[in-house]
Amino acid sequence: MRIVIDPGHAGRNVDPGAVNQATGLQEADVALLVSKLVETHLLEAGHEVKLTRTEWEQAETDDLSVRTSLSNDWGAELFVSIHSNSAVNPNAAGYEVWTSPGDTEGDTLATCIYAQIAIEFSDRTGRSDYSDGDPDKESRFYVLVHTDAPACLVEMAFISNDEEAALLSDAAWQERYARAIVRGITDYAAHI
Repeated sequence: MRIVIDPGHAGRNVDPGAVNQATGLQEADVALLVSKLVETHLLEAGHEVKLTRTEWEQAETDDLSVRTSLSNDWGAELFVSIHSNSAVNPNAAGYEVWTSPGDTEGDTLATCIYAQIAIEFSDRTGRSDYSDGDPDKESRFYVLVHTDAPACLVEMAFISNDEEAALLSDAAWQERYARAIVRGITDYAAHI
């Protein structure tokens, strides 16, 4: 399959995303590290992969239409955006997977990825919305509604929570997360 992996935010000084106040860990850096691991494992599995951002700081990717155009122009069959969450409450914790509103193929993709994250991280909290029968949350995030391919957005953990920020900065944990996302994508590919 042709798969676009979208490391959230433009990076460093342009747009670091959420930042842990105690350590300075930036969402954009974690997203890029995990995205590159996802890319490696998808390539090993025989998929074609493009990242929307490949550098620590890439100013043009601050324009989200650059990301969605890359996916649409390439004819991607899947689009997965990778992020870390943040909240005012420092105890907020857990993971989320988002899709665009409505019953779409993105729902199936999100459910597959959510399920694999839940298996890999049974000690973490899955923040879900089962009101429509599946665990994904829905929003009109730009990258979800402007991609032609089925799309979802993964919020891996809360970077604003010091315990989860420590996990997000751990290379072994990043590898486990990347593999869970890849297994979710593989499960989705098996369904279509």
